[in-house]
Amino acid sequence: MDIQTEKAYQKQHGIFTNSKNPAKRNKRWFKDIGHGFKTPNEAKYGNYIDKKCPWTGEVNIQGRILTGVVISNKMKRTIVIRRDYLHYVPKYNRYEKRHTNISAHISPAFDHLAVENGDIVTVGQCRPLSKTIRFNTLKVQKAKSASKQFAKF
Repeated sequence: MDIQTEKAYQKQHGIFTNSKNPAKRNKRWFKDIGHGFKTPNEAKYGNYIDKKCPWTGEVNIQGRILTGVVISNKMKRTIVIRRDYLHYVPKYNRYEKRHTNISAHISPAFDHLAVENGDIVTVGQCRPLSKTIRFNTLKVQKAKSASKQFAKF
């Protein structure tokens, strides 16, 4: 994957790329985001540049950690996840099924997994990255089966 795919020159913040010393030229900065999530090897040793990546960019994970099922991956570096839940209706003393869709940024560190519809992802809350994106993908688990059903129950 080529690093320079955008019109603007892409580089990591605070990394000097024009050093005369070849050992210093290919330095890569990454961080541990905490919360028990491992830093992917692609983030450590890859060559992608993404300022919205929680490991190599300028984004902190804070707030809620949620889990959902991928329903769309058609956007560039963005996925839509569906969270199913039960809502209690006191009048009838029963529960009804509801869902909510959440847009989340997916780092190029997960490109090698080729996230598909039906995969289970864990996302963490961060600052607003765009008009609708407030979450960042932290972990991807491949789907067990292709059947479409109420995922949580």
